[in-house]
Amino acid sequence: MNTGISLYLSTAEEKNEEIIARAADAGIRCAFTSLHIPEEGRMNINDAARNLLSTCKRYGLELILDVGPDMAEDLGCSSLYDLENWGVTHIRLDDGYSPQQAAELSHAFHIVFNASTVSAREIALWEKSGADLTRFTACHNYYPKPWTGLSLEHVARINRRLKMHGFQTMAFVPGDETLRGPLYEGLPTIEEHRRSRDIMKNALELFMDADCDMVLVGDIDLSENSWTIWADISAGFVSLPVEMDSRYNYLAEMIHHDRRDFSDYIFRSVESRSLSVPGQALLEPAQQTESAVGDIRFSNSEYKRYQGELEIARTPLPPDGKINVIGHLKKDALKYLPYLRNDLGVRFVLK
Repeated sequence: MNTGISLYLSTAEEKNEEIIARAADAGIRCAFTSLHIPEEGRMNINDAARNLLSTCKRYGLELILDVGPDMAEDLGCSSLYDLENWGVTHIRLDDGYSPQQAAELSHAFHIVFNASTVSAREIALWEKSGADLTRFTACHNYYPKPWTGLSLEHVARINRRLKMHGFQTMAFVPGDETLRGPLYEGLPTIEEHRRSRDIMKNALELFMDADCDMVLVGDIDLSENSWTIWADISAGFVSLPVEMDSRYNYLAEMIHHDRRDFSDYIFRSVESRSLSVPGQALLEPAQQTESAVGDIRFSNSEYKRYQGELEIARTPLPPDGKINVIGHLKKDALKYLPYLRNDLGVRFVLK
């Protein structure tokens, strides 16, 4: 899954480099920064932006610069096109750019536009003005002020419309460690995420329920636990705590993925059927029992060519002599079960 971070010029250079290095270690390859936030002050924005860009390049992160129409002068450039010489490849256009300007810039940069406000008329005007729409990406705002964020349903509707035009979509979740001032209320796209510190669920809702292609952290930094979660998501899986019959612990040594033609009733591990079961006793039928949501199930020898397959119950299921219930997701992990689809893997953490 594509993930990102946000960086700010007002953050100390040493702290920014620490965050960038941590992001690179977590497999993150994209960062966002705004060059026209009022409270950033009128520092030497030219040097600060160049240093940030240089550090991102050194660690392999692509930096998206959020720019306004007067930004070239603030940066000491004759025009935004000078940013090509800095190594800038992605710019997010704030209000104030005409369709013709956006179209012309798209031949020099990858254009990131405001997904939350763009209209069908603007998109048509870009196309009419000769824009290369394959170089346009839609990015929703983050909202520092409480109760100004969007609903998940609204973002999903916008994204569905934009994907009909072929655009990739991006949005933000708040951090849970160093929140950005001056309000320190989190920087989410979705208002309901502001009061949640569950970065895993927030991100999965945007990826799965709102059809986002990339999710970025809006705030400055993450807690240790959230950095681990962000690294897992960047690698395409989540780690969930389970209790399991210790004889089957070998199943926790890999990441499991559901079938692409996933069932609404069970998660079926694609990987498990290719494993050698360490001992015939594990395939023997066990006492029949009903399956609750989140139960980990194992196809025994009665299931013939399906023996050895791991399942997770998505719904309550009746007893089945061909199935052994060998464990279950911990209660606090059940809320993530609906998102174990669309190529998102799961790694069991034994508790």
